[in-house]
Amino acid sequence: MERRPHPLHASPLRPCPYLAGRNERVIATELVGPHATELYSAGIQAGFRRSHNFMYRPACPACDACRPVRVQAKAFTASRSLARVARANRDLVAASGPAKASTEQYGLFTRYQSRRHPGGGMDRMSYIEYQAMLETSPVETLMTEFRNPEGDLVAVMLADETADGLSAVYSFFDPAEPKRALGTYMILWLIGEAARRGLPHLYLGYWIEGCAKMDYKSRFRPLEILGPEGWSSLAPADGGALEETV
Repeated sequence: MERRPHPLHASPLRPCPYLAGRNERVIATELVGPHATELYSAGIQAGFRRSHNFMYRPACPACDACRPVRVQAKAFTASRSLARVARANRDLVAASGPAKASTEQYGLFTRYQSRRHPGGGMDRMSYIEYQAMLETSPVETLMTEFRNPEGDLVAVMLADETADGLSAVYSFFDPAEPKRALGTYMILWLIGEAARRGLPHLYLGYWIEGCAKMDYKSRFRPLEILGPEGWSSLAPADGGALEETV
């Protein structure tokens, strides 16, 4: 049977959440049918991301500041500060499985949103909306829970598996544990998981040079960035100076 192309839809213009005074627009297509996984893998390599059963990418007028980035998982070497984060969390136990919502996760999610992103919209999500965010996925999605030695849930990471890597989709963590740097630790864990699975890349979504909200992504090296000529290494001068590695 001949495959029909998936239509792309453009969103209305809206204020950019990252760059003041600019507007954003995304193009999106639905991930449906027997070729959804194949389409998604190709889309990730072309700079798309996933939300629920759609994949999307920016298509902003007169702006291309959002650049897709991915970590070379097999070549990754932790800097001294990242190694300290790994050591600070070596007592955590990670358990992975299919993406399935629970009331325990939802309690952690609401605490995270109310402390870290109040007024952002997601702090008003109901349990049903939270469940849909986790479980509405037409592709292979991995959910990992992280627990402390007492068995308390302290962090949750959602990631998709693609043909050439893992793609970080969403994460949240206990805001009362700032010294653990749990957001950073979950990225480190995913880089290791990609390498353990023999996958070359961890896709981290979009990076904007000079944007404080996204600057953390440049810490994970070697990092590749997608440009008009394809994927290339992010130069050490970009995204700040490199830290000394261990």
